[in-house]
Amino acid sequence: MPPITNLISLSRLALKSLCPISTNTIHSLIKACAHPDHLKQVHAQLLTHGLHHHLPSLLSTTTLSYLSFGLLDFAFLLFRSIPNPSTYIWNTLIRSCATHARFHHSLHLYSLLLSSGLRPDKFTFPFALKSCAALAELQLGRQLHQHVLCFGCADDLFVGAALVDMYSKCGDVGNARLSFDKMSNRDLVSWTSMISGYAHNGCSTETLEFFRLMQQWGVKANRVSLLSALLACGNLGALGRGVCFHCYAIKTGFEPDILVATAVVDMYAKCGSLDLARLVFELADEKDVVGWTAMIASYGYHGLGKDAIAVFDQMVEAGVKPNHATFTSLLSACSHSGLLEEGETYFHLISDTFGVEPKLHHYACMVDILGRAGKLYEAQELIEHMPMDPDSSLWGSLLGACQIHGDLDLAERIADRIFELNTNHSGYYVLLSNIYAAKSRWSDVERVRKLMVGRKVSKVQGFSMVEFDNQVYKFGVGDRSHPQSPEIYSFLQEMLAEMKQLGYVPLVEFALHDAED
Repeated sequence: MPPITNLISLSRLALKSLCPISTNTIHSLIKACAHPDHLKQVHAQLLTHGLHHHLPSLLSTTTLSYLSFGLLDFAFLLFRSIPNPSTYIWNTLIRSCATHARFHHSLHLYSLLLSSGLRPDKFTFPFALKSCAALAELQLGRQLHQHVLCFGCADDLFVGAALVDMYSKCGDVGNARLSFDKMSNRDLVSWTSMISGYAHNGCSTETLEFFRLMQQWGVKANRVSLLSALLACGNLGALGRGVCFHCYAIKTGFEPDILVATAVVDMYAKCGSLDLARLVFELADEKDVVGWTAMIASYGYHGLGKDAIAVFDQMVEAGVKPNHATFTSLLSACSHSGLLEEGETYFHLISDTFGVEPKLHHYACMVDILGRAGKLYEAQELIEHMPMDPDSSLWGSLLGACQIHGDLDLAERIADRIFELNTNHSGYYVLLSNIYAAKSRWSDVERVRKLMVGRKVSKVQGFSMVEFDNQVYKFGVGDRSHPQSPEIYSFLQEMLAEMKQLGYVPLVEFALHDAED
């Protein structure tokens, strides 16, 4: 291929001499451009001599070249001039928009493609579905699924994997699993999409079961699936399984990966083994801001705020700049440890020292810190003077503090603010009901219950998880589904009798009914 300057000179000479120019020559000239500026020069020559009108195919070639450089706006301008763009051009535009995080544009182009009378194909759907996943557009994703079926693309491997990923990221793991089960062929991407979908939607038990199933099918895990498995172990408190995955990471060479090492640290901390978490952290070859933040959060889980602050100071001394997540973990650690002064200091440090405006979750941590310290009205003032609108979680945090400190008047005002936001989170209703119960306001307790029924808000049953013999068991309130439930409840009765002998008195002030025992 001749140098770009030679090609441009050649085209100019040909145009001046009025010699017929080979279309292939012009196409070659466009494709030879190795820099956006070269492409713009060639485009200028085409416009100057009006070749776009005589050779419409050059519009498509120039559009594709602009897309290859990521110049989407230039590509869009040219695309509008193409008389009858091919499906390939449409697909390339849709893909480029999705790749450059312009997801709304990608879906708009898909809609225009349908309006043009062309049929989307197996190259169209993966990136349109990716855009739905990124925007959490479940309803639109379901419509695209119907289009996949109508246009006969359901058997394509990449379309199937995109469907699994879309449903997973939109929180519909049921349809994600159905899409996965209907795939005639499955690759590592589809397995990984399903595993990470389970993990990030809180289906930790299913995550581990699916990982085991993937291994049985002989599919080798990648980093994403391993990270999902470690996340699930941490959420379940399954230390034994977590150790196995840590060993798997060492055996397969993933341990040096900073993200895997950070996930291992987080897993050990959530499983209660803080010493192992710190050991893995210290042995890591490199420590980025994510790794340091994970270690700060680990101490926060265990209420060791002073240790979390010490790690933060070490991080700053090491020259690693903290990010928003770092300060969230640090403030959370201060909250769980009751460190009011330290929390206030680091809250102001976010903007004063690092020049970053605190975000909503930083204010939420600060409200929690003030609330736990009994400074309820200071917390209320902080919420009301925030530079952004508070959400229900901030008011809910203050409502929880009102329960701890027994401030019914403030609790009622805060509850009104929360209910104005039309939230369906059952926890806020239960908190207010508990506060009324503590004051023996049983008619108000009943009123809150009726409000929940009227708004169709139901309380999710509480449960506990226990790991025994490398298996995790889940127990709900009054649950007798376990085959050894008679022995379990018998043992609990023995423990309760011993506790009462040692002076245990049940706490009934937050019971939701008027009863002494």
